[in-house]
Amino acid sequence: MDNIIICPSKYVQGPNVMDNLGAYVKPLGKSVMVIADEFVTHLVEQRVSKSFGQQNVEGYFSLFGGECCQQEIERLTEIAKQQRVDAVVGIGGGKTLDTAKAIASELCIPVAIVPTIASTDAPTSALSVIYTPEGEFSEYRFYSKNPDVVIMDTQVVAQAPTRLLVSGMGDALSTYFEARANERSGKGTMAGGAPTKAAQALAKLCFEILMSDGFKAKIACENDLSSRALENIVEANTYLSGIGFESSGLAAAHAIHNGLTLLEECHHLYHGEKVAFGTITQLVLENAPIDEINQVIEFCCSVGLPTNLTDMGVTSIDRNKLFNVAKAACAEGETIHNMPFKITPELVLSAMLTAHELGS
Repeated sequence: MDNIIICPSKYVQGPNVMDNLGAYVKPLGKSVMVIADEFVTHLVEQRVSKSFGQQNVEGYFSLFGGECCQQEIERLTEIAKQQRVDAVVGIGGGKTLDTAKAIASELCIPVAIVPTIASTDAPTSALSVIYTPEGEFSEYRFYSKNPDVVIMDTQVVAQAPTRLLVSGMGDALSTYFEARANERSGKGTMAGGAPTKAAQALAKLCFEILMSDGFKAKIACENDLSSRALENIVEANTYLSGIGFESSGLAAAHAIHNGLTLLEECHHLYHGEKVAFGTITQLVLENAPIDEINQVIEFCCSVGLPTNLTDMGVTSIDRNKLFNVAKAACAEGETIHNMPFKITPELVLSAMLTAHELGS
């Protein structure tokens, strides 16, 4: 198996880089479709339009409906066809960005990704997570290339709700442990080969930055201000975690997240909040040292990530419901099978219950 690392063509990060969006988008085409939800459109439309005007780029805003599902992808793709655009620009959260990537892939045109939050590692990847219209996980959709440019305005991120930044930390928290599991099992990664040493190093650096700067970044975000710590966490949540997961591999934590989407009690949670509990469960599943498990639990508590089922809204432990979660996590083709030992739903149920007790 070949060693492969993949990444976006360009990654730009800094305070107020949104004001230069036109300059970064212009090489992609003179006419672009911008997709954003109603809130984000209101937040950035004036700045973006001014930036496009300065670069003689025509930008057409189209409202994103809120769910990255096949129906929404088809609807917006048809609009893009009618507008005959040269490129797609997605501005907003993970589902908006994944939808932008799907539209660009359908039309074989470039895509620029502009996150307004640092809540997931979706921006840099060559894939979308597709859901049903009701918000349940459906599939991973893979593309032939990563985004052409990712533009991360850290001042916008600092002014977003702190819970979203913390959710990004939860998503990034899994990166190192899933990469480690993939290395031990020798399974292929989402990049289509074996992990490179560079990708593994980025995954480990991601974890180290979370441990050193996560709590400090949370405080800065609570004050709607950027800081060195927040800049580091934004890079960890977005770039390091993005390259780390895609080129080093996913394992149990994300599969357990996908299973948890079946629980109605967890529908209010963000992606990274569910992944954080999935990470604790993965560590239990592989019988990691208790000191390591406690380090992860203590970090989650310090920044406000859930560490048990009660934190996630599960008021009563129903083993039948949890077993359905475990079975979904173990579905054929799920990333949990990248673990370096055989996985069964019974093992996952046991690990979830143990993680719940340890995290309580």
